[in-house]
Amino acid sequence: MIGQTALTNACAKNVAGGLLVEQPNFLFITTDQQRADHLGCYGNQLLRTPAIDSLAARGTAFDRFYVACPICMPNRAAIITGRMPSASGSRHNGIPLDRECVTFVDILRAAGYHTGLVGKSHLQNIVGREVQDRDIFERNCVGTPPPETLADASKRRRTGPDYETELVSSWRETADRDGPETPYYGFDYVRFANGHADNVHGHYTGWLAARTNDPDALRGPGNALPSPGLSAPQSWRTAMPEELHPTTYIAETSEAFIDRHIQTRGDEPFFLHCSFTDPHHPFTPPGKYFDMYNPDDVDLPPSFWSVDPNEPAFLTRLRRDFMDGRASARGGAPFCAGAEETRQMIALTYGMITMVDDAVARLLACLDDRGILEDTVVIFTSDHGDFMGDHGLMLKHGLHYEGVLRMPFIWADPDRPASARSEVPASAVDIGASILARAGLAPNNGNQGLDVMALAVGKGGVERKGILIEEDELGAHLGTEKGLRTRTFIQDNWRLTVWQGMEGGQLYNRDVDPHEMCNLWFDSNFAARRAEMTEAMLREMIRLSDTAPFATHVA
Repeated sequence: MIGQTALTNACAKNVAGGLLVEQPNFLFITTDQQRADHLGCYGNQLLRTPAIDSLAARGTAFDRFYVACPICMPNRAAIITGRMPSASGSRHNGIPLDRECVTFVDILRAAGYHTGLVGKSHLQNIVGREVQDRDIFERNCVGTPPPETLADASKRRRTGPDYETELVSSWRETADRDGPETPYYGFDYVRFANGHADNVHGHYTGWLAARTNDPDALRGPGNALPSPGLSAPQSWRTAMPEELHPTTYIAETSEAFIDRHIQTRGDEPFFLHCSFTDPHHPFTPPGKYFDMYNPDDVDLPPSFWSVDPNEPAFLTRLRRDFMDGRASARGGAPFCAGAEETRQMIALTYGMITMVDDAVARLLACLDDRGILEDTVVIFTSDHGDFMGDHGLMLKHGLHYEGVLRMPFIWADPDRPASARSEVPASAVDIGASILARAGLAPNNGNQGLDVMALAVGKGGVERKGILIEEDELGAHLGTEKGLRTRTFIQDNWRLTVWQGMEGGQLYNRDVDPHEMCNLWFDSNFAARRAEMTEAMLREMIRLSDTAPFATHVA
């Protein structure tokens, strides 16, 4: 066992504003597609998450923390760059983050941090599906098109080997491959586990192959174990045992990173991003976690049966497809489901989350056993949520109900308040700026985030007037013929949402309508409020206008 005195000199010093600032270690834990209310510390009475709850008990939990975009790649890019999707260029799944982008991890690394990423990155494409016509937004096609090399706004393409390091297909073909070239978006050490459920690949592929003779015999619904009574789509009792599951791999490899850091670089602080692939669908918790929760004990959301007479046309189509028996519940597009199936999917999701919580407990025990828990800031969040039965829907895309927009965000810091709750409005773009500030480092030009921990304790200046959320969605992810652009603004617990090319919008007062069942957009009594929020959204869009690059001269 590594001695507890190994990191007695691990906290480096940095000068910020004339004061010495201790640079702690950071353990940044993320999950994939987890709603804020899918934690005990956020009010869930059925789900058991004691380890994550313990972080909230010794730290600060934010109750108004929102995505910059409710989709995987854009919001992960927003987190690591501190830039809105419209600024980073990663506007939707399928657009890799430019390798030339500066990330907050780059800045930590430049300041002497040892940086690591274990698990799901999804800063680049995982699925190599070809782009179809419906996945391209409307453009001017009159006249002779430009040559291929001039067809896009930038001559530098996000293609080629540097942008294919996360493709599941390449890892499936070569389980022991190397890569990626580091630093990778600022990370010195990278071990991928990309994908979902029991179909995860990356460095995990080789790890799994070294522990079982036939890994593919453990994957997918074709190899599923018997599960009488299970009727929910994208759900099966996986043959993958707990000890070989991606969640176990991510926890084990993260623990190994910490141990290796202590042994070889103990005089430096570290930043480790531990990124779990669950509880993203398919719904396949392994072993004891599969039937840990009884679907009969699951309460459906109050809005499950709610139908808005002015709802968007594509939501009406989803409801009609379900009623007519034509609903497609494959892939990532949102779909409607029945009450029994929804309860089953929620119960299985709870099982996946509890398995992640057990992995978090293992990591916290690792920090404690090595004597560095008091030198480490532990942060927990997710990349976005899931409808999980809200308005009869599952998954995400196109609709901005609270369940997909609100992220859990917990900051457990030995030098910050314990058992605190914050109502400060915050965004995914704030994560990097907050981490840098805690390390005594300033963000780069173009970083649009704020130090929300300073705001939470009343020392951070002026907080936001509201939260802007962007979504440019491909037709493939909506099950529609064309893509859809959506913008949302959240202010004082009101939500305003508008779509390009669609009449009307949504306006909800969540103080009196927390489940968003009464759309006030068309109510003339709230026309003034709608106008005020529209103006506030426009002003926030101006405030977030890009400041990069720096001017080279006053021309």
